[in-house]
Amino acid sequence: MKATVLLNASAGWMAGANGAATLKRVREAFASVNVAAQVLALDHAGLAEAAVRAASSDVDAVVLGGGDGTVNTGAAAIAGSPKALGILPLGTLNHFAKDAGIPLDFDEAVATIAAGVVREVDVGEVNGRVFINNSSVGLYPSAVDQRDELRHQHGGGKTSAMLNASADVFRRFPLLDVTLQVNDRAVALRTPFVFVGNNRYDMSLFSLGRRTTLDGGELGVYLTRTTNRFGVLRLACRALIGRMKQDRDFRYFTIREIEIRSRRRSLRVALDGEVVQMTSPIRYSIRPRALRVLAPPPEPPPEDA
Repeated sequence: MKATVLLNASAGWMAGANGAATLKRVREAFASVNVAAQVLALDHAGLAEAAVRAASSDVDAVVLGGGDGTVNTGAAAIAGSPKALGILPLGTLNHFAKDAGIPLDFDEAVATIAAGVVREVDVGEVNGRVFINNSSVGLYPSAVDQRDELRHQHGGGKTSAMLNASADVFRRFPLLDVTLQVNDRAVALRTPFVFVGNNRYDMSLFSLGRRTTLDGGELGVYLTRTTNRFGVLRLACRALIGRMKQDRDFRYFTIREIEIRSRRRSLRVALDGEVVQMTSPIRYSIRPRALRVLAPPPEPPPEDA
């Protein structure tokens, strides 16, 4: 196998003196499993350009090392092409890697790539931008924007800045007036958020935020009709005890396409943790099996007793 391995040089594990040692370890790991790998460490802008170049080269796989945002960069370049995406889950949360069954252990992840087993999975798309996990409008992108502003002004880590930003956004509690176009039906709605997943998210107590399939060919849409802070707190508490579905204001459904229209000219949209400004209407769609991922084969469903 021939691969291009792109590492996020902005991540903490690549910072300072550890960077050279990390590059050496990655090169040695791929050589030990007979993968001819060109290994590069790049900043975010460089990653995107390098992923596009690798996708049009003669390599068999393009491997991304980092968190979900880094993996998104590779997926955006590769989706719809015959190239395979390899993942080194070196981020903090690694949601996509977990849902795809990719080992979080570094050496096991390298071995998974070398095994060459390809799974075809779906990607979501919003106004031409690919997302691998989820996208949303409303409270979350507002909080991320506020977090980045706080870090720009005062420095500090993402976690503390996000807590402060979330508290501020929750205090202001901005609401969206939107119209959802679902098939031939238009529904006007005032809501604090609309969340769209690449496939359906499990809402049971011990699997909150996980997906049991990445190739169901559908978007999972989640929203609430509550327009006050207490309602959102109630929804969060129900989520923690696995009873979110029973909340009177909570709505969820699956669909292949949905359009969100607003009187505003543009909306902040979060996709895989990044926030971008998008012109209304915001159009979501699923691209079934558009991404080839090097991952363990899915486990067969349990046999009926």
